Amino acid sequence: MGVWKQIAEYLYIRKPDPDRPKSLFVKYMHGINRLSIFLFIIALIILAIKLLR
Repeated sequence: MGVWKQIAEYLYIRKPDPDRPKSLFVKYMHGINRLSIFLFIIALIILAIKLLR
């Protein structure tokens, strides 16, 4: 699976892959990845606001 497709799934832009493994640990890993991407985007927005001031 491509990186952009995976990020689209994390950000709820695209439906999850039905053939993805259903393990509990994989589910936790995807949740942590989703959280880190959201925090990174929020940090980029905050930095952009600070730079524009």
